[in-house]
Amino acid sequence: MLKTRIITALVLLAVLLPVLFFQYFPAFAVIVTLFLGAAVWEGARMFGLKDGPARIAGIVGALLFVGLMYKAQPGSATALYAIASLLWLIRYAPSLGLGLPQLGTAANWSMALTFGFAVFVCFFAIVGLYLRSPVYLLSVLVLVWIADIGAYFSGKAFGKRKLAPTISPGKSWEGAIGGGIAVLVIATISILAAAGVPWLQDTFAVRLQARFGWGVTMLALLVIVAASVIGDLFESQLKRRAAVKDSSNLLPGHGGVLDRVDALIPVLPIAALLSTWL
Repeated sequence: MLKTRIITALVLLAVLLPVLFFQYFPAFAVIVTLFLGAAVWEGARMFGLKDGPARIAGIVGALLFVGLMYKAQPGSATALYAIASLLWLIRYAPSLGLGLPQLGTAANWSMALTFGFAVFVCFFAIVGLYLRSPVYLLSVLVLVWIADIGAYFSGKAFGKRKLAPTISPGKSWEGAIGGGIAVLVIATISILAAAGVPWLQDTFAVRLQARFGWGVTMLALLVIVAASVIGDLFESQLKRRAAVKDSSNLLPGHGGVLDRVDALIPVLPIAALLSTWL
């Protein structure tokens, strides 16, 4: 399993890094669209669609995404980012405590549609952040990865109080807090170092601090950490209800696309929304 995970990771890096840094937008758009279609397909299956209709949903989602990508302005789609962020606040975060609707019900299909919209906007935000610069996009992604790594090691070392025992028993409050602290520390270092490191000057945390100051920046970063935890837990909740270990097996050793972007789905619209004000 470890060998498979490593091989898959190396293949993904070999494909994604050149596309990201050569800044050839058509290639980037193709990759993002393929991942979006796969994520919609996976999500549709977890909400109860059979594989055939779920594939159709993925294809339709990808086609709509292409149309919107070339007609809209991803860097300034403020309304889309605001609506997606609000959905997480009023619909998906509460479901962690209230539970998900039963499969096959009208409430389930309603949630499926809105979740599809949230996934759609997440990938649209990826495009918007990329168009600002690949480094800027990476600076947002790195915050989520740091939160995840910090949570893992903090949870291993100090975890005692379960964060959501019925959804993801391995996660703890100590882990989540540790992830938040890790993000604040690394972001602070990057902000202080930015004056002497030119490529840091147009990264998310640095621009946020320059525009809004330290207090708002630290608060925004904590919101992003909290959103990443909610996104992770929500997908775990979907998988538990669907009785599956992974969203799919598209990425051998890593599960599916949603397994890799679950924490990003609520984070990226928030980051994109804030970035429209930077």
